[in-house]
Amino acid sequence: MWPFKKRSPANAPGTLPHTSPGTSLSSPSSSLSLPLFFTNTLSGRKEQFASLKPGIATMYSCGFTVYSQAHIGNIRPYIFSDLIARTLEADGYHVRRVINITDVGHLVSDADEGEDKMEMGAKREGTTAEEIASRYTNLFLQDLKQMNMNLDEILFPRATHYIQEQIAMAKTLEQKGYTYRTSDGIYFDTSKFPDYGKLGGISDEALKQGSAETIHDQIALAGRTRLKEHTSEKRNPADFALWKFSPRTTKRQQEWSSPWGLGFPGWHLECSAMVRALLGDTIDIHTGGIDHIPVHHNNEIAQSEGVLGHPFVHYWMHCAFLTIDGQKISKSIGNTIYLSDITERGYHPLALRYFFLQAHYSSSLSFTWEAFAGASEALQRLWRLAANVQHESKGEAKQSGKILECQKKFIRLMHDDLATPQGVAYLWEILRDEDLSPKEKNAFLQTAEAHLGLSLLAPPESARKRKPEELPDDIQDLVRDREKARRVQDYAKSDTLREKLKNRGYLVEDSPTGPLLTLISKN
Repeated sequence: MWPFKKRSPANAPGTLPHTSPGTSLSSPSSSLSLPLFFTNTLSGRKEQFASLKPGIATMYSCGFTVYSQAHIGNIRPYIFSDLIARTLEADGYHVRRVINITDVGHLVSDADEGEDKMEMGAKREGTTAEEIASRYTNLFLQDLKQMNMNLDEILFPRATHYIQEQIAMAKTLEQKGYTYRTSDGIYFDTSKFPDYGKLGGISDEALKQGSAETIHDQIALAGRTRLKEHTSEKRNPADFALWKFSPRTTKRQQEWSSPWGLGFPGWHLECSAMVRALLGDTIDIHTGGIDHIPVHHNNEIAQSEGVLGHPFVHYWMHCAFLTIDGQKISKSIGNTIYLSDITERGYHPLALRYFFLQAHYSSSLSFTWEAFAGASEALQRLWRLAANVQHESKGEAKQSGKILECQKKFIRLMHDDLATPQGVAYLWEILRDEDLSPKEKNAFLQTAEAHLGLSLLAPPESARKRKPEELPDDIQDLVRDREKARRVQDYAKSDTLREKLKNRGYLVEDSPTGPLLTLISKN
C-alpha cells in the first residue's frame, strides 16, 4: 500500500514558511540562461516565470476525489503538472509540490447540492468512506507511479487530515464579514469580494444571470450549470458553502464538530487550507483541469484572498480535456477508460504519457484506440533508437558545441509554455541525425528525459533487439520462413510473414548480419 502523506506543521521539513506579501520575485541562474514562459490563466497571456523565493518553486495541483478509480482523463492534468515540475527542476529550481486527496466534501453536483461522493461510494460498495478513500488513493498513486512520476518528491495530503485548518479559515472569513448562515450551512457571499470571477473572465452580468458566457466553450456549459445549481437561501447564484451541516435525519460517516454545529467542510475550502498549511500564504503555481476555472478555482481565490488580503497564486495553469467522440471522459457519461484497461491490452503505461505529449496541454485531445496504438508503436520505435544510442555510446555522453545548440533549441521549445509536440518531434530529429555521434545523442537524451519523463535513458527490456535464436521456437519458425521467402524474392509472402510476426508482438528489422526482432506491445 502507498503511504499517505501526513499533515506537517508550518515550517517543518517538506513545507515552506509562510511568505509575506510584497516578497520580490527571483529566478535561479541557469547554465543556458533561457527565459521560461507559461500561460497564466489569470492574465490570459504568456508570462515569464519567476519564483517568489530564489531557487524554490511552489506548486499545488488540485487532486483526485477518491470515491472510485481514476480514469485516463483524470490522469492527464497530473502529467501536465509533472511536465511543469520537470521543466522547473531542469532549470535549477527545487520544486515543492502538493497534490491533495479529496476524501470528504465533494458533492455529486460539484457545487453545494446532492450527496457527498465519498458517502455515495461507501454505500455503493457496502463499506466505509475511510476504506473507499484508502483503496482508491492507493490505485491513484499506483497509476501516477506507472506514469513515471516521482511520488517521493510530492506531498499527498488528505482533506480529512486538515479539518481544523479549514474551520479556522472559515472562522476568519466570518470575522471579516464574508459569510452568512442558511439552514444547510455557512456560505461565502461572493458580492463581498469585488474580484470574484476574475479567473477566466466571468463578468458580473454573467454571475447575475447564472451563466459564464465569456469562458472558453469547453467549460462554459459546466460553469453555467454549476452557477445555476443553488438553494433558494443563497443570496447570489455563485455563493458557495464553506461548511455544510449534517442532515438531521441521517448520520453521515464523516462529520465533525465546529463553531456552527456538526457537519463537514465545503469542497473548495480544503485546497485553500492545505495550500496555506503546506506551502505558505502565497504560492507560485496552481494547476488543474479547465473545468476547475469557473467555480472551484474562483472560489479558492475568493476565500484565500478574503483571508489574506493579498494575492494567493501568481501563476494559474490549466489543462484541457481528454475526450472520446467529442465528449469529456466522465464517469457520469460512462465513457471511462482506465490505465488498467491499457495495460491489460498489452500496452506499456508510458504509451499514455507519450500520447499526452503529442498535444499541447491547452488543447483538447481526442482518445481513440487506433490513435493510441499509433502512439504506442511510435514510443516503441523511440525506445529502440534510444537503446541503440545507449549501446553504441556505452552509456557515455559527449558535450560538444553542436549538441549544446541542439539542447538549447529543445529547451527553448519546452520553455515556450511546454511545447511538447514540437519537443518530441525535435527529439526524433536528433536521434535520426547521422551527423551526430552516439555520445552526442546520449547527451541530448539526458536533456530530453529530464523534461519529458519517457524512460529514454533506461528503455524497457522490450526495446532491446533480439536475434532469432533468442526467441520462442514458433517465432523462430516464422523468421526462417520469412528468410526463405526473401531469398527467392517472394516479397508478398515475406510481407505477410512480417505482419504475422507483428501480430505476435515482434517487429522484424533486416540488418547485414541477419534479422533482428524487437518485442512490441500487442493490442
